[in-house]
Amino acid sequence: MWQRIPPFFRNKYVIAGFTLLVWLIFFDRNNFIAQIELGSILNEQRQQKEFYIKEIKSDSTAIHDILTDSVTLQKFAREKYLMKKDNEDIYLIVEEKEAEER
Repeated sequence: MWQRIPPFFRNKYVIAGFTLLVWLIFFDRNNFIAQIELGSILNEQRQQKEFYIKEIKSDSTAIHDILTDSVTLQKFAREKYLMKKDNEDIYLIVEEKEAEER
């Protein structure tokens, strides 16, 4: 039986190396498959981080504009919180899609 296997594969170092390689790829806690999955999760987290950094910057500029400009503050209050002056009437036009979502 052993004579049919080439001498290179009968070497104890090759057998040990192959066994170690199989162990690291499939059975170890930090195996190759888990590393690939963790890498994809890391990429998703980095994309989310970039998205939230952009959102924080845009919100910061909006807050700065609202706090420094009274016209922008009035516009924000009217659009977001439906505030009005005493002599005004507000008419809301709600589309059916938005009504179903609420």
